[in-house]
Amino acid sequence: MQAWPKYPFIYEINTFVWLNELSEKYKRAVSLGSVPKEEWDYLESFGFDAVWFMGIWERSPAGIKIASANNGLMSEFRKVLPDFQDKDLVGSAYCVKSYVVDRKLGGPEGLAHARDMLAKRGIRLILDFVPNHVAPDHPWASSHPENFIRGSEEDLRNDPSSFIRIGKNVIALGRDPYFPAWPDVLQLNAFSRDLRKTVLETVSEIADQCDGIRCDMAMLMMNKIFERTWGARAGQKPSDDYWSTLIPAIKSRSPGFLFIAEAYWDLEWELQQQGFDFCYDKKLYDRMEHNGAEAVRQHLLADMAYQDRLIRFIENHDEPRAASSFSCEKEKMAGVAFSTLPGARLFHEGQFEGRKARVPVFLGRRPSEGAGKSNVGFPACESDSVRNDQVTISGNDKSCDIKSFYLNLMSQIGKDVFRNGSWQSCEIRGWADNNSCQNLLAWTWRKDDFKYLIIVNFSDSIAQGMVRLQWDDICGKVLRLTDSMNGEKYERLGSEMVDNGLYADLRPWSCHFFRIET
Repeated sequence: MQAWPKYPFIYEINTFVWLNELSEKYKRAVSLGSVPKEEWDYLESFGFDAVWFMGIWERSPAGIKIASANNGLMSEFRKVLPDFQDKDLVGSAYCVKSYVVDRKLGGPEGLAHARDMLAKRGIRLILDFVPNHVAPDHPWASSHPENFIRGSEEDLRNDPSSFIRIGKNVIALGRDPYFPAWPDVLQLNAFSRDLRKTVLETVSEIADQCDGIRCDMAMLMMNKIFERTWGARAGQKPSDDYWSTLIPAIKSRSPGFLFIAEAYWDLEWELQQQGFDFCYDKKLYDRMEHNGAEAVRQHLLADMAYQDRLIRFIENHDEPRAASSFSCEKEKMAGVAFSTLPGARLFHEGQFEGRKARVPVFLGRRPSEGAGKSNVGFPACESDSVRNDQVTISGNDKSCDIKSFYLNLMSQIGKDVFRNGSWQSCEIRGWADNNSCQNLLAWTWRKDDFKYLIIVNFSDSIAQGMVRLQWDDICGKVLRLTDSMNGEKYERLGSEMVDNGLYADLRPWSCHFFRIET
């Protein structure tokens, strides 16, 4: 397979839920090893560079027992699934008993087959790695107690919500520095040399089964964060950081292996310096959800070396569904914006169908949300056309044609210019009695003969402004502008677009997606 594109497109799938719905659809048990060919073809039709199978490792029976005794969790499960049954609780995807593919999903053989099916279609595979903790019944708990943060009998008596007895040992429950301990996981010791050696072996085994990993709460293992969280309990702080040791070692064995960090607390840059290829851009998500265009524009002023290694999204399994956080029209413009920015782009299974229910990672089933399910009625991206007659909306206002919107968007951004091209922000100007230009976002992409200009009105008001391009080579030429989202065509002088700018007049929550030709 060719090298990763500079800016890959990644699709997250909740593996348990996905296979459960395929089993219902085909009226037989479907595992990773028996997914029908047409489902792999369907994934290929979007042009994704990678699929992230979330939650494929063996779930913990001990974790299931703990969750089933937690009234708060059980209440949440029944709220999401009013017809909840005990069998729906399959265990947390991040309470890992072992880094072996769960037999309920098809085991290692099923994963190998799935990876082969994806690879034949030019799609890579990303899996999870949970560095901070493991389940209470993980083999390390009994065979390698030195890998964990340890406690005393006194700790267990005084703080039973933070410590647990495993055999003869008292071990701390996993946590981050801002919240109480998680009751179903054991805290690994990032400062332990024995743990680092064991993790290197484990991640090497994972790397033999996939093309990259998404590292859960990656910042928790950084020396300064771990020391702040655990203090003297962690022992002597190493001179080298956890990730700056692990990542180069894995990449020396598996060149091209991708590391993605779930990252918060403004630590993305530091994690990039420690070797991560991409880090979550939660700040962009927050600004799109809670702020306006100006906040987004300020975020995009960061150095390109930093922006190139962010992963953009408007939903994932940890965040509310975009359809529940944004109005329909705002979601569309947030979709255009995040998917045409530099960096990796993450889409979430169910996003294209407008699903609203965020499924806890403990559950193997989700609500049907009406007629729309999986890829039912969602045609492959064969052209730029939109087959509105095929669209069904699950649980949403049917006037919100979110499926056809995403279908059209994916067909546009699938071009190589958005994966390996050059991105540049545009200057936007208004005039004395009109500052609505502050609601506009604009940037360009170009590679070889492909040139694009994207202008987004990220507001609920009409916005007008002059958008200046920084392409000196278009001066003196007549440009043809074709809006890829609606087919409208214009002719403009290149010199005018460079000197004064292109006049944009956009209704609320709308955009221009211009292909520019000479």
